[in-house]
Amino acid sequence: MKRREFITLLGGTAAILPLAANAQQPMPVIGFLGGGTIDGGSNFRDAFHAGLREMGYFEGQNVKIEYRYVEDRVEKVPEVVAELVRRRVNVICTSNNITSLAVKKATSEIPHVFVIGLDPVLTGLVSTINRPGGNATGVYFLTTILAPKRLELMRALLPQVDAVAALVNPDNPNAENHARDLQAAAGTFGLQLLVLKLGEAADFEPAFATLMQRKVGAALVISDSLFQSNRRRLVDLAARNAIPTMYPWRDFAVDGGLLSYGDSLNDAARHIGLYAGRILKGDKAGDLPVWVPTKFEFVLNLKTAKALGLAIPASLLAFADEVIE
Repeated sequence: MKRREFITLLGGTAAILPLAANAQQPMPVIGFLGGGTIDGGSNFRDAFHAGLREMGYFEGQNVKIEYRYVEDRVEKVPEVVAELVRRRVNVICTSNNITSLAVKKATSEIPHVFVIGLDPVLTGLVSTINRPGGNATGVYFLTTILAPKRLELMRALLPQVDAVAALVNPDNPNAENHARDLQAAAGTFGLQLLVLKLGEAADFEPAFATLMQRKVGAALVISDSLFQSNRRRLVDLAARNAIPTMYPWRDFAVDGGLLSYGDSLNDAARHIGLYAGRILKGDKAGDLPVWVPTKFEFVLNLKTAKALGLAIPASLLAFADEVIE
């Protein structure tokens, strides 16, 4: 072989080697842990993917996602979290209070991006909101502070009602805070509040039977993955029993619920997708400030209001971010 041909061949081989090495590098893996069901979390998952795509990550192309849904069974959470930790995934993403706290307990090394309704500083997830400092960051939903506004909106729609019910999941670490804040807010509006505890989907029908028996005029569903993953069932029960019901998120109103007021789940999911992507690119979770939403969505479903025989005041229509007809 001539010297020039040998040098050319060697140069071509050198150019190929880095490509071959890159091709053999393992695809990064994200552990995605949902508290509900795979079907109930589809909208959240889609928005999460949108955030990843903004960072240049596409499932199956340059990132792998290990999905785990505990199907509202709290006892399964530690086992599923332990599995992801053993798997040594590159990032763990969680979508509710219980799963987020379980990951905190299980690992201080694997980067963790959470969505939580508890104060992440008080729970020890992060040192501060602006500089988390450890292996975790994410989204902090200000869920309990929304209680007075939800009751105010219910009062504006139903001024004749003097008793309302709050449906809470006792397994949620935030349940007591919700009940306490709602009791305080109810007092300011001159409302009686009945707190009903629903720990599983089997509790839904008995709860609505209690509402009918007690002649409660309206209900509020408190933010929780159990309710989110079973939202169509809750919406159907509220319609069947003709109980005006306020929900925590837009998905409920889209599925036929009367009205919703709360944080945007889609914005939160997109944000944890963005953060997961940034971590895969080399950012440290502890350097990414916790995102605290400041915009809340008020959604009205006029079709449902009509079915309940309710006239929506002009002031509520003007306040609504979205009106579903």
